[in-house]
Amino acid sequence: MEQVSVESPEVVVSVSVDLPTDIAFALFTDGIDRWWPKQNSFSRGTAAAIGLTRDRGWFETGTDGETLGWGAVLAWQPPQHLLLAWQISPDTQPWSPEPDPAKASEVDVRFLPIEPGRTQVKVTHVAFDRHGAGGPGMAAGMASPMGWPALLEAYRVVAEREVG
Repeated sequence: MEQVSVESPEVVVSVSVDLPTDIAFALFTDGIDRWWPKQNSFSRGTAAAIGLTRDRGWFETGTDGETLGWGAVLAWQPPQHLLLAWQISPDTQPWSPEPDPAKASEVDVRFLPIEPGRTQVKVTHVAFDRHGAGGPGMAAGMASPMGWPALLEAYRVVAEREVG
């Protein structure tokens, strides 16, 4: 993990991978089910699949076939940029889906070429204030070692297998 910073109201985490930007983007989106830990889902490890598509947004499908939305895709610009609405409510424990898009924070993902075949993936999670009173707790959770740092580490591990 290269950097983790928290500045109210944003969390910034980045990681470098030995993949060209187009492959790094595809792994983050089409390949999300391969790297996003199933325990980091609403169904706490029993999600059958986690998906992220331009048309459907990001979501999980449970073993019972029920689909729960995590948020919408606000920008899809392969292979450089992805902007997602984080429609997850901090008002329940564990966190639950938030159907009101006005209460969504945003996850900005940039795929920055470092050199040929190497990409920096930079996640900036902002607008936690939209979550209301639970926003600071959500920001702290996403900045914690088990938040975005762990998620990008899981992504990095799968990216390493791609080139291995």
